[in-house]
Amino acid sequence: MELKSFKELDSTELYEILKLRAEVFVIEQDCNYLDPDGQDYNAYHLYDKKDDQIVSYARLYESKEYCYIGRVLTSKSVRREGYGINLMNEAIKHCKSLYPNKDIVISAQEYLLKFYGEFGFVAEGERYFEDNLPHFKMRIDRKSTRLNSSHVRTSRMPSSA
Repeated sequence: MELKSFKELDSTELYEILKLRAEVFVIEQDCNYLDPDGQDYNAYHLYDKKDDQIVSYARLYESKEYCYIGRVLTSKSVRREGYGINLMNEAIKHCKSLYPNKDIVISAQEYLLKFYGEFGFVAEGERYFEDNLPHFKMRIDRKSTRLNSSHVRTSRMPSSA
């Protein structure tokens, strides 16, 4: 698993990340939107490889209030192999290290509420639509004992995580 700032990514890594994000979010989920939204410049990019190809990815960034884990994905080719679980465990660990005084927030697709809940995320507020897909804001409070313990979820994940 690698964690890099935008400036640390080489052109091949950046291309693979953007290609995989387009494959999952634009093509597979049929969402017509501009993926590069400006957040990438100030984010950390967490990814894992299999056979020299990026197969899981998340970006970590902060606002004044929160740390965010976003653009969470696994390649269709490796789903149900544990990459999503490893990715989320590492993302939470890095958020705790990089942004220790901030709650961790994720914008979760509705069908993944249980998956993220198993890492300690709690849904907040009403369902909303992002790119025509139902989402919920989910958060781990920085004071939560769950956030301060080691996040080790090892069971298999839903088919799209």
